[in-house]
Amino acid sequence: MSTPAPRLAPSADPLPGGGTVIDRLVTANRAYAAGFTDPGMGARPVQRVAVVACMDARIDLHAALGLQLGDCHTVRNAGGVVTDDAIRSLTISQRALGTRSVILIHHTGCGLQTLTEDFRHELEMEVGQRPAWAVEAFSDVDQDVRQSMQRVRTSPFLPHTDDVRGFVFDVTTGLLREIDPRA
Repeated sequence: MSTPAPRLAPSADPLPGGGTVIDRLVTANRAYAAGFTDPGMGARPVQRVAVVACMDARIDLHAALGLQLGDCHTVRNAGGVVTDDAIRSLTISQRALGTRSVILIHHTGCGLQTLTEDFRHELEMEVGQRPAWAVEAFSDVDQDVRQSMQRVRTSPFLPHTDDVRGFVFDVTTGLLREIDPRA
């Protein structure tokens, strides 16, 4: 395991000492690349699993699941909901790259629990165009995990739907709580 990079300032504005956060990320990449060696692995995940999870910055998926580079495919989006685009990624993951299992991870304190579809209307009023995508907001995280499991299990594009499980990650304890799909 490598040493974690230093924490970066949370702003796109110029930082003390010059540059933006992206400039600092590019600089950090150069340092990373200087010590990088090709791991010699292909794109097929060793564990044959795809993880669909929320993009929340508090969740370090690889550490939380004991995964290493090359073990899984990771699909992250707001809420970790199974959208058409998530199905697209899972379909490619399964059909072209050999995954067989899908783990879905939502989490406590998700920002999507504070939004509604009104968010789309507000955007339309602000920019003059309604987004083509749904917000996928939810109030009950357990029920949304169930809905996401159902979307995976019933997708005609996914040939491997026997090993699909859903969880809620507790952002204060780091523990996963499994969701019964039948509840």
